[in-house]
Amino acid sequence: MLFPVDMQLHKVTRRFDITFDNGASYSFPIEFLRVFSPSAEVTGHTPDQAKLQVGKRDVEVEQIEPIGNYALRFVFSDGHDSGLYSWDYLAEIGENQEALWEAYLKELAEKGASRDPNDPANEPFKEKPKAQCPSKQH
Repeated sequence: MLFPVDMQLHKVTRRFDITFDNGASYSFPIEFLRVFSPSAEVTGHTPDQAKLQVGKRDVEVEQIEPIGNYALRFVFSDGHDSGLYSWDYLAEIGENQEALWEAYLKELAEKGASRDPNDPANEPFKEKPKAQCPSKQH
């Protein structure tokens, strides 16, 4: 199992760098980490349930929480915080970063969506607010 020997969050350039004990080193744009969150909210429980992430260009990391000795949880400025980024997952997406990003940009273009958080074309892809239960009145 891989283990990180160095990690740095760069707030100004919005990047997260990680170096592992095997010498592998990756630099991730924060938008990339948000788009490729391993949470069920993003990936779904099956591949056909995956949700296209739109409008994430300006997202930032507000907090990073260690999860035991095996993962990190990123708290993003858009409120997303449910993905656990294991060391193995970070290495996997680091190794495949270019291909993953190209496929993501292609899917955005094919569906007419955008990285721009203010693009009206993104509306059909955004999460709808959950219905609230009316409070019981006594």
